[in-house]
Amino acid sequence: MHVDLAPYRTFINRLAIESGDFIRPHFASDALAVEHKSDDSPVTLADRGAEELLRRLIAQTYPGHGVIGEELGNDRPDAEFVWVLDPIDGTKSFITAVPLFGTLIALMHRGKPVLGAIHQPILNQLLVGDGNTTTLNDRPVRLRPCADLATATLLTSDPLNPAKYQNGAAYDALASRVRLTRTWGDAYGYLLLATGRADIMCDPIMNPWDLMALIPVVRGAGGIITDWQGNDPVNGESIVAAGPDLHGTVIAALNP
Repeated sequence: MHVDLAPYRTFINRLAIESGDFIRPHFASDALAVEHKSDDSPVTLADRGAEELLRRLIAQTYPGHGVIGEELGNDRPDAEFVWVLDPIDGTKSFITAVPLFGTLIALMHRGKPVLGAIHQPILNQLLVGDGNTTTLNDRPVRLRPCADLATATLLTSDPLNPAKYQNGAAYDALASRVRLTRTWGDAYGYLLLATGRADIMCDPIMNPWDLMALIPVVRGAGGIITDWQGNDPVNGESIVAAGPDLHGTVIAALNP
């Protein structure tokens, strides 16, 4: 079944802009209180409030749709259309006044992500992809050509996580072969990848709200996105994203 994404594209823009307007005043605020969840990850009023806002807009506009969110759980996750929300992906950056975070919004149709957005509200960058095209502030973007690891920029969100969740030695060996390795990670790393400013983005551990929006964005920009082993990322718990000339080489290097 073909889904007309035009109304949803308009709506995902509205979700990004209104949640960004909510988040922006909390960024670099000395008054921002930080709590820690049961897994010791940080959370703030900005995370929870932004997700509440997103859920309220979705319920008003598409009352039959389901929602999966990082902070406030699942509501009808088996609905035909489901929105997957991470109000602040990169909370550790956010609470440190580092603008390398983003709001992730995905629309799933029958279990497949058909539309994704990465919004950076401090830099006013909105990346929207549908698996065929990806735009940054309404202008089409693509991954840059890169066929050689020796000229590649590799990004990851946390340099300690490959050893914790995957093959750390293989990751270190890959990192030693590229031109530049940085932790410009979380949502913003995928924005850099999709806009042609980095070549490989990999995260060894992911939740559904971390990754669903990335799939249509990376594919729409001409990239390949899989889990760490090269499988379908929709059911995965990790991500490797790169251009078509590089992705197979990266997967082989990470899984010797």
